[in-house]
Amino acid sequence: MRLGILTVALALSLACTAQNRKEMNLKRWDFSRDGKTWQQVNVPHDWAIEGPFDKKWDIQYLAIAQDGQEEAMAHTGRSGGLPWIGEGQYRTSFILPKGTESTEICFDGAMSEPIVYVNGKEAGRWAYGYNAFRLDITPFVKEGKNDIRVHLNNHEESSRWYPGAGLFRPVKLVFAGHCRIDPWATFFRTVNVEGNAARVSIDTQLKGFQGDKNIKTKVVIRNAHNRIVASQSAAPDSKGSHTFALNIVHPQLWSPETPHLYTLSTYIYKGKKLMDETTQKVGIRTLSVTREHGFRLNGVSRKFQGVCLHHDLGPLGTAANKAAIIRQIRLMKDMGADAIRTSHNMPSKMQMEVCDSMGMMVMAESFDAWKEGKVKNGYNRYYEDWWRKDLTNLILNHRNHPSIVMWSIGNEIPEQWKKEGADRAKTMTDFCHSLDPTRPVTCGGDNPKANTECGFYAALDVPGFNYRMHLYDELIGQQPQGFILGSETTSTVSSRGVYKFPAEEKKMATYDDGQCSSYDLECCGWSNLPDDDMLMQDDRSFTIGQFIWTGIDYLGEPTPYYAYWPSRSSYFGAVDLAGLPKDRFYLYRSLWNKHEQTLHLLPHWTWPGREGLTTPVYCYTSYPTAELFVNGKSQGRITKDKNSRLDRYRLRWNNVVYEPGELKVVAYDAEGNKADEQTIRTAGHPARFRFEIDNPQLKADGEDLAYITVTMTDKDGNECPDADDELTFEVSGAATFRAACNGDATSLQMFHLPQMKLFHGKLVLTVQSTTRPGATKVVVKDAQRGIVGEFSF
Repeated sequence: MRLGILTVALALSLACTAQNRKEMNLKRWDFSRDGKTWQQVNVPHDWAIEGPFDKKWDIQYLAIAQDGQEEAMAHTGRSGGLPWIGEGQYRTSFILPKGTESTEICFDGAMSEPIVYVNGKEAGRWAYGYNAFRLDITPFVKEGKNDIRVHLNNHEESSRWYPGAGLFRPVKLVFAGHCRIDPWATFFRTVNVEGNAARVSIDTQLKGFQGDKNIKTKVVIRNAHNRIVASQSAAPDSKGSHTFALNIVHPQLWSPETPHLYTLSTYIYKGKKLMDETTQKVGIRTLSVTREHGFRLNGVSRKFQGVCLHHDLGPLGTAANKAAIIRQIRLMKDMGADAIRTSHNMPSKMQMEVCDSMGMMVMAESFDAWKEGKVKNGYNRYYEDWWRKDLTNLILNHRNHPSIVMWSIGNEIPEQWKKEGADRAKTMTDFCHSLDPTRPVTCGGDNPKANTECGFYAALDVPGFNYRMHLYDELIGQQPQGFILGSETTSTVSSRGVYKFPAEEKKMATYDDGQCSSYDLECCGWSNLPDDDMLMQDDRSFTIGQFIWTGIDYLGEPTPYYAYWPSRSSYFGAVDLAGLPKDRFYLYRSLWNKHEQTLHLLPHWTWPGREGLTTPVYCYTSYPTAELFVNGKSQGRITKDKNSRLDRYRLRWNNVVYEPGELKVVAYDAEGNKADEQTIRTAGHPARFRFEIDNPQLKADGEDLAYITVTMTDKDGNECPDADDELTFEVSGAATFRAACNGDATSLQMFHLPQMKLFHGKLVLTVQSTTRPGATKVVVKDAQRGIVGEFSF
């Protein structure tokens, strides 16, 4: 622990982007929960992720109406079982650069209710922890050293999932001249693309403009090779604004498959003197959604293959990290997803930049409630005074991201089935259009009949159906838009590596071990299996895609284990909390990933004690036909059956009798040719570990991450699916230990400590780079076996 304030002028990242504009990333802060004892932390920072886990944190005693609960119960892990509730303070200082005429502080998010003080005086505040906000602190700064303090306060029962706590997204200072560019007022949009040319429009706005006729604004667009493809300059109007219209020949269009980006530079000149400059990445693309063509990107109809993602990064908590976000998006793209929904809150700038560069469409969501709340201290406390300010910041901050194709103004809003809700939806949709007329607006509703009857869906550009796909056919004729979006679908639950017998469909099934079966036959009371939504997307021309709940497990909301402790994270993900794919990942991949074939067998084939018992075998594959063998004996050659609900997208051998040995599947293409095969063998005694590093070339920036998957195998390399050894880790050299996670929703081991048990034979170790280039050494020890791994990269 250290006392006293930290002066960070030399330790900060200081970027000079123009003659008078400088940006300073505020990374190093002092943090305190009580205002007396301080510790140095790096921002982004989540103060609660180091725990400990305890069911006493935010027990919510209620009946969840959305889940069909009629009687109140104690929900012990609903918001993650981590100590995010209460107050916290951050403080830092900076040296004001000489010649500065304007100073602004920019928060990409602060959880929550931040109050910002500069040199002891309140400079401003915000209510919603997820939103970005900017404060002009020019009146509060002085020459030399300046002190900043941020006070945060998180209320109990204010979230349905783990929200995190603290300065969990980047904070920066912007120093500029008096007359300067407002980046949020710079609005780039594609007007049209015809033939070999694109027409784009760019709005610009100057702050501090006083009508000087020698001032000119210039915009320049450069391609990925830094070549200028269009430029124009003009004098601003009396309010400092101007709209530019430019043509770009042979444009490279942005899409998930081809995420081409351009660089937009905006300049202010006074005569020939450069006064200010900003740059931002933009993309050229068109989008529309109509009755006739559904959703179109660049003139081509397509259906969303989307996933819902909460904002936490698993064992890192909610502290934003670019490498962790890249890993998430890479996993989702490998599964074949082309879109994410930022459920249920404003995204980070960092996440949107990754989606731009990697090619992932985004439904950017805003709120989980409006005027009527779902939890005691939810957004409903702010709604009347803040919703316009929050939507303004969301849209102005993010509207230049080509990845964002739709705004969502809410999720399962309690007043969705009332006229008051429909009126609010219309008012909010129109408000979004006033800030951005280029994107449609949606809202996820989980009572489609009432949403339709009261006019709620009609108030939106895109009617968002959360579940209830059995109502699609009945209600499509009543949707004036002529199409339906599955804004939230499926909610199937599973635990990686866990299989329950007999393999049968169940709703809200619970077990003594707090896990769910990976046969992908279990879902929630209000939801369904993946196969049902896949069918509706394939067979109904009026559907425009779906966003499954969820792509990746998240902290909190451990449905169906509402009151079971130690369950403290979700089971919904196609990928577990550690970032390890579950079987369901491959079911989606077999349908969605059009670039690579998929062949995946389940379950594992190590079942001591099940000899002679029926042990169904499934194959998730992009091939239409496969034959299964157990120790060389055929179990039959089967083909996907379009007329069978659970055999249309899966190949299932339901009557296989377990015997140790070899499980082999041979896949055949549509012409009946052998195309691929996979073999799983019964594992022997645990003997060795396999280590797989996803990023062996760490950047020496103090923020890059490498994820190391640790797997227990027998002497022949067969995975040991039930191994639960306790491992410890030592990391030295050019990286440090950051976290460990095994994906077990019932584990109370803390992520930040270098010790973790295997869960069904696997875990993931995360190391973080330092600012020193060089090799990283990792030593892994087993509590029983001693050193089991020692390697460098």
